[in-house]
Amino acid sequence: MLALIILTLVAVLTYTVEITFGLAGTVLMLPLLSFWFDSKTLVVYSVMPQIMTAGVALSRSRRHVEPRIVASMMATAVIGAFIGLWLFHIAPLDIFRVLLAGAITAAGLYLVVTPHRITLHPVSARLLDALGGVTQGLFGISGPVIMTRLIATFEGKALVRAYAFAFFLPLNLVRAVGYVFTGAYTPDIVEMMLFSAPFLVLALWYADRLHVHVNEKMFRRVVSWLILIGGLTLFYR
Repeated sequence: MLALIILTLVAVLTYTVEITFGLAGTVLMLPLLSFWFDSKTLVVYSVMPQIMTAGVALSRSRRHVEPRIVASMMATAVIGAFIGLWLFHIAPLDIFRVLLAGAITAAGLYLVVTPHRITLHPVSARLLDALGGVTQGLFGISGPVIMTRLIATFEGKALVRAYAFAFFLPLNLVRAVGYVFTGAYTPDIVEMMLFSAPFLVLALWYADRLHVHVNEKMFRRVVSWLILIGGLTLFYR
């Protein structure tokens, strides 16, 4: 019971960060809970708070999202997600994890040290969409990859945040269904979800308004640092 209470408190805290800035809920949750739960259990569990977070956020910001743009991002990301789910169950992940951590850390470091907005070639944007899908299926984390892509594509925190959640929601639904077919939902994970869900959805509903108090400059700075931290944490997964 103590572990479930700690899980719920940490999930409320970390996904409040995610609903405010558009990423980092899972990145922050995994190391904080690693003493009580193994990483694969937490990756599977994270699909629930990620769906909740995106669902609550989109229920209030969907007017910012153009379905055509989301569909074009998802076209390559869903393929990547299926590849990631497949690798999650069969592949030795150490080499891929280190390469991914290095790439995300480099992107985060670049964003932290450069005050201007980066520009992506359309091919690079599509590659990041696909990589975001792979990392979502493999690690339960796509925020650092996708937010790097989004802050280079859209102006303004409202647009970046809205498109992030419009991307994460269908991708996590694909992941949730994939876990059903792979038998990833153990009784312990189901118990974790059922215990924490009521507290989490209530907290997210109220936390969704926090982002309006964050100015554009602070939003970009925090997102850049979270991408950098996300890359560094992958080295220790």
